[in-house]
Amino acid sequence: MRRDECQVSSDEWTRQGKGMKKKVTLLSLCYMLLAICIPAEAQQPTKIPRIGYLAAGSALSASSRIEAFRQGLHALGYVEGKDIVIEYRNAAGKLEQVARNAVELVRLKVDVIVTAGPSDTRAAKEATSTIPIVMAQDGDPVGNGFVASLARPGGNITGLSRLAPELSGKQLELLKEAVPRLTRVAVLGNSTEPGNAKSLREMELAAGAFGVKLQYLDILASKDIETSFQTARKDHADAVLVLGGPILTQRKQIADLALTSRLPAIYDRQEFVDAGGLMSYGVSISDLDRRAATYVDKILKGRQPADLPVEQPTKFEFIINLKAAKQIGLTIPPNVLARADRVIR
Repeated sequence: MRRDECQVSSDEWTRQGKGMKKKVTLLSLCYMLLAICIPAEAQQPTKIPRIGYLAAGSALSASSRIEAFRQGLHALGYVEGKDIVIEYRNAAGKLEQVARNAVELVRLKVDVIVTAGPSDTRAAKEATSTIPIVMAQDGDPVGNGFVASLARPGGNITGLSRLAPELSGKQLELLKEAVPRLTRVAVLGNSTEPGNAKSLREMELAAGAFGVKLQYLDILASKDIETSFQTARKDHADAVLVLGGPILTQRKQIADLALTSRLPAIYDRQEFVDAGGLMSYGVSISDLDRRAATYVDKILKGRQPADLPVEQPTKFEFIINLKAAKQIGLTIPPNVLARADRVIR
């Protein structure tokens, strides 16, 4: 081989070597960038689920229920603010604000809306047909048109029902035991509440067995509350039994009217007793709020509301307020006190 040929080959080899080095350097940079990018992607925070909690009442009135809901989530391993965020919306009893709050939660694109009661569920239902809605409690989910059936809800709404018509008969029984002379009871209710018709039928059966006459007073507006108590006094009612309904949420007013009228009264919720009422016997609403967390958990894990059956109440509470009894001059018999789950002294 000639010298000049050797020189060309040598130069070509050098050029190839330099090209190879450039390729190696370029590949090394690519690998380094890839190594940096992969951990960065891996460290991207996962989306934290957001829950909307919609309540028609005030923040104060809903506080115990919200705490029960939080406890339910905590028991399932959720830590608020860390792996779940809750958007609370209260309306202080203003129904038009409930609708606005529901629309706002939809606009925030929350993953699930939890509703505290029927008016909240209706507002959420009107605001969205796609975001899952969990009822913390409802008197009659089928009658209210929220679900097709308890077993197969069929839409974007599921949750818990407090429907237990037999409760009204039990309430009348407890009232009779607390007030042995009982012969006439004024029943305050709202005829537009679907579940109240069933409750009244159960109560009428119990009234016949106890020899008690019922006087039904329909409360269709807030102004009817005071008028109903005036009617009960005028017609010589011995006691008052208050059924559920959207208008009958003026707990403090109703409890005060019962006391000033010196009428023993039994309610379906402990909030009436907390507001100064005499007695309550009904579904444990705080238990329903705790159980609502299980629905949220299932939905966040991929279950569809349409396939989650509506559950019925399993826990009931009997509460007596001895301060209220003293105000109206009533002595609660020892056997009735012994049956109470909680006594306020």
